[in-house]
Amino acid sequence: MEDLKNYVRSVPDFPKPGILFYDITTLLMDPVGFKKALDEMEQFVRSKNADKIISIESRGFVFGAALADRLHLGLITARKPGKLPYRTISEEYNLEYGTDSLEIHSDAVTKGEKVVVVDDLIATGGTLKAVCKMIERLGGEVAGISVVIDLSFLPWREKLAGYDVHYLISYDSEKV
Repeated sequence: MEDLKNYVRSVPDFPKPGILFYDITTLLMDPVGFKKALDEMEQFVRSKNADKIISIESRGFVFGAALADRLHLGLITARKPGKLPYRTISEEYNLEYGTDSLEIHSDAVTKGEKVVVVDDLIATGGTLKAVCKMIERLGGEVAGISVVIDLSFLPWREKLAGYDVHYLISYDSEKV
């Protein structure tokens, strides 16, 4: 899947000087690249015999919704606080400077359901771990995690040890 890198734009000095940002909007704009990514992610999700997919705001929604439709699975959205209209549970996670949190509806997962977490990118693993914790708090099983991009130079592996993590392409540098 390394050829998918041809569809990802590298943007130097974003969001701050010295950082190289991997932009998936160019992948989304190309029907061939987008289909390749979805085909590969679909194989992984299908292999997990999942009941539902949970995707993370906001770029994860694009992949999660398409996969849920392809596989005829329910879709759960993990959102920033205050965005969901019904009762929610939340999980806080650490940022470089401070904390943030995500929420899902309190009835989104039922006991014993197998759920695959879908997002565009894995960096430190904080958001993915927060979502996994919420699935488990509701009695669900995290069947796997699927993302397009792995930032291998960041320390997510320890945080997500014990989960089956699937990614399509990997980058080993954040520097311009």
